[in-house]
Amino acid sequence: MEKRISQGDPLVTIRCTVYNHEPFLRQCLDGFVMQETTFPFEAIVHDDASTDGSAAIIREYAERYPDIIKPIYESENQYSKHDGSLARIMDAAMHPASKYVAVCEGDDYWTDSYKLQKEVDFLESHPDFVLCCSNHQCYQQESKLMVKEAVYDWVFKGELADKDFIEITHDNYFDHWWIRTLTVMYRRYAYTDEMKKKGYDVFRDDVYYYNVLNHGKGALLKDVMGVYRRHAGGLWAGNDPINNYRIAVANAFEIYQIEGDCRAFIKTRQFTIKILKELGKRSETKTAIKELKSYYSKFPLSEFCRLISDLVIGSVRSWLSAIYHRILKS
Repeated sequence: MEKRISQGDPLVTIRCTVYNHEPFLRQCLDGFVMQETTFPFEAIVHDDASTDGSAAIIREYAERYPDIIKPIYESENQYSKHDGSLARIMDAAMHPASKYVAVCEGDDYWTDSYKLQKEVDFLESHPDFVLCCSNHQCYQQESKLMVKEAVYDWVFKGELADKDFIEITHDNYFDHWWIRTLTVMYRRYAYTDEMKKKGYDVFRDDVYYYNVLNHGKGALLKDVMGVYRRHAGGLWAGNDPINNYRIAVANAFEIYQIEGDCRAFIKTRQFTIKILKELGKRSETKTAIKELKSYYSKFPLSEFCRLISDLVIGSVRSWLSAIYHRILKS
């Protein structure tokens, strides 16, 4: 697979973090080097002290595609430090002329060879947009199943069937998980530095892209351009769901605290309900009560009432659904 692009400074920098992604990494890197563009681009591929053969694969691709693959090899894992070192290293490695940033972790991959071109074309022709992302599929590694992302499948049907993209702003940001990192491209800017000055403690995707949208609108493009891989070793799928949900609640609450955006409560309610349902499956009643107490102590009383209302409405809906299906079977 030989890749040719025009010479010159890169217009786009791909940021790719890798840790023990050997089984998936070739598919990820192939997605980079197959890109057909009218502009140069680079891929900063950061191996975070992997203990498998990931570094060797990166070296192979860096030798074959030196104009594209720009490797970084760590002897000490940076992510585990949780001190921002990983982001600083990636920031320093980017070419200063790069205008746009695309992201794809080493266990995900792109399927559209015009992915970068389409997103650059969109941002170049829509100066009031600071970010775009795309539709994608999800691959269940253990079951070997490729499935559609339900939200994207739903959103482009009905009234939205004739639209090429869905506009994302703070008004609808918390309604769905619109932005999957493997598909995103945004205008280069020191968002992380800005967030630090505001006092953010976390820089996870949902918090980060909220801050990107402080500077303009986002767009979810209709084209399916990549695959998100779910597997036991993933940062999200490999963790206890309850811990993941708690992190999501904490992230949304921090947005509320710093930005004063009450819309973030949509996410805190959604994920607190997920926590309570998961605890219910495990029959951990005492922990569920502690979870509600924690919510009550942190959030306004009006918000706590909305949470209880959502729980009650959800329970009634589930009860009615169960009755409905019993009637159909009888």
